[in-house]
Amino acid sequence: MQNDLQDKCGIVGVYSYDESLDVASWIYSGLYTLQHRGQESAGISVLKDGRINTHVGMGLVSDVFNNDLLDILNGNVGIGHVRYSTTGDSSYENCSPFVEHKEDIIISMGHNGDIVNSEILREELKASNHEFKSTTDSEVICHLIIDEYNKDHDVIRSIKSACSRLIGSYSLVILINGVLYAVRDPLGMKPLALGTNDDFIVVASESVAFDSLDIDYVRSIEPGEILAIDDGEMTSYYLPREEHTANCMFEYLYFARPDSIIFDKKVYDVRLNVGKKLAEEYPIDADVVIAVPDSAIPATLGYSRATGIPYAEGLIKNRYVGRTFIMPTQKDRDLAVKLKMNTIESVLKDKRVIVIDDSVVRGTTSTTIIKMIREAGAKEVHLLVGCPEIISPCYYGIAMATKEELLAVDRTNEEIRDIIGVDSIGYISIEGLVESIGTPAEDLCLGCITGDYPTVIPPELEDKE
Repeated sequence: MQNDLQDKCGIVGVYSYDESLDVASWIYSGLYTLQHRGQESAGISVLKDGRINTHVGMGLVSDVFNNDLLDILNGNVGIGHVRYSTTGDSSYENCSPFVEHKEDIIISMGHNGDIVNSEILREELKASNHEFKSTTDSEVICHLIIDEYNKDHDVIRSIKSACSRLIGSYSLVILINGVLYAVRDPLGMKPLALGTNDDFIVVASESVAFDSLDIDYVRSIEPGEILAIDDGEMTSYYLPREEHTANCMFEYLYFARPDSIIFDKKVYDVRLNVGKKLAEEYPIDADVVIAVPDSAIPATLGYSRATGIPYAEGLIKNRYVGRTFIMPTQKDRDLAVKLKMNTIESVLKDKRVIVIDDSVVRGTTSTTIIKMIREAGAKEVHLLVGCPEIISPCYYGIAMATKEELLAVDRTNEEIRDIIGVDSIGYISIEGLVESIGTPAEDLCLGCITGDYPTVIPPELEDKE
């Protein structure tokens, strides 16, 4: 549900074949299309004559950059980042890309994901006299690479060795000594795509970043791939492969834009499939089916097409309301939801209404929305959810909740129904979700809905959650 999850990060890397062409404005455009992945800060690093020029700041991409700034960020290769904090506070010091210049290595990096053993690694690096400017796990990766590079000045070996010590999720764009690298963890937990045209090579969290730049989608960066882009040539190296991948299923349901391709699959098609599967699993007699905008709209269309129940816009989202801060009282939290969303009474009054949402985490937003629909005069309200019950926290980059805050933990569906205030509630089955995505269950990360994680979770992190 919309306010219960926080976005992760978005990354972009751009290489221009024309050394006289500055790429900062192209990175800006790519980040702008990935704004949904993080709204706390933004940054761009570009390389020119062996020097990395960087500008970062708090806020949206359009707040951090203007034409004058983009004009002075000169260079034909660069990276960009939009951030939502998962590890590390929301502060200027934690803005990315990070830049480090040590002896004969200059490095800048943007990271999407979460390293679950980052605190252990940080303490080890501090003991080796590494100094940190931030509290993020992204900077830990930077220092690991530097530490390895100092041994033999072999960049690829340094990246491989650094990554071998990481537990968790990571897609990376890195500038090292003038070369652009794109790296994806061996489980392929976070998306990272490659696109090209006659002028540019681009890597980005989602293919939608290519569309504004007229870049052709080529493929996903492979799990465990290190793609080096240098002098117009692309060379792939590989980390040790895992037997299976662990693509984040939440990327399909919530985070990615519906017009994106991630993990070589079209997000819109997956969400349509979710709606069709909900129709199979929950054939409800109703007058109208509505979506909690925006991410649940394709699933709602899929449900409508499969059942013949008319789709209508019963909830309208105010797209000009920014991120809401933590409200002190339930009354204030209700107001925050109402600022973001409003009902259309003529669609809902005296109707049997099916509401479809992408997920229910804490349930607080769901409860307020259902109350609004009731107040608009709905005769019945049935809630269908495109994600199975969330029973465990995420350790890989989604700041969703602690286990104690999760609505579905130790509650029956009937209890959840009564808390939210609906006539019935139905969650898509795990099997139905897997079928909708079209990827075998063993190649997906389903940790938050099964409690079975694809990596070891340090005990101190489990205790914290």
